[in-house]
Amino acid sequence: MAMANQNMKYLRKLRGFTQEEFAQKIGIKRSLVGAYEEERAEPNYDVLETISDLFKVSIDDLIRKDLSETKGSYLAKRRQMKMMADSNIIYFVPVKAAAGYLNGYADPEFLDELNTFTLPMLTSGTYRAFEIVGDSMLPTPSGSVIVGEKVENLDDVKNNNAYIVLSRTEGVVYKRVLKSNRSKNKLTLVSDNPAFQPYTVNAEDVLEFWSAQMVISKVAQGQRWDVTNLASLVSNLQDQVNNLKRKMN
Repeated sequence: MAMANQNMKYLRKLRGFTQEEFAQKIGIKRSLVGAYEEERAEPNYDVLETISDLFKVSIDDLIRKDLSETKGSYLAKRRQMKMMADSNIIYFVPVKAAAGYLNGYADPEFLDELNTFTLPMLTSGTYRAFEIVGDSMLPTPSGSVIVGEKVENLDDVKNNNAYIVLSRTEGVVYKRVLKSNRSKNKLTLVSDNPAFQPYTVNAEDVLEFWSAQMVISKVAQGQRWDVTNLASLVSNLQDQVNNLKRKMN
């Protein structure tokens, strides 16, 4: 029943479902979807019937025909259309995909499973959007989406600017980056919220830098700050940054 396994994967990607979303729609575990697609297991009749109803194809076609050949290679066309349509296509990495992104950030098939969007106000470049959680970058609220532009080299990273940083040790984080004058191999990641202590990472462990360009958040979802609180926050953060600079110099 290998053809059915291949068709399941094709139809899932055709509709843009992640394995988790697809598993929920057909009522099975995500791990079982992976087993089917890797041909380590075969779907039973009930699963085939559910898939047949979901995608409006017959069970006979599902198990006997190569559906990817009936209308051409959808994924190849999709990649081509993305490249031709807009140079600023933005792949969106939600929190639930952040762990997988560490392994799949350079894998075209992984990226094809992510949702995409465009923003007309951005200049030409390579962009990606990341959902963040937690209060470490307040007043940017938890649940915000940070749109970042790709930074190819560490030399282009600017001190005290905000970046999405992908590293082997920390995964995906949103922080301000400070480079050390004494040790080029050490980077200090600083939160905007002074309640969170800075910490260091090895530059060689960093896989990607995305320079924060825009913040997308829901209206009235963030904490309300008065002028006094905001001034105190900025003052504390500036003191923290100055202390770090003195230590590095």
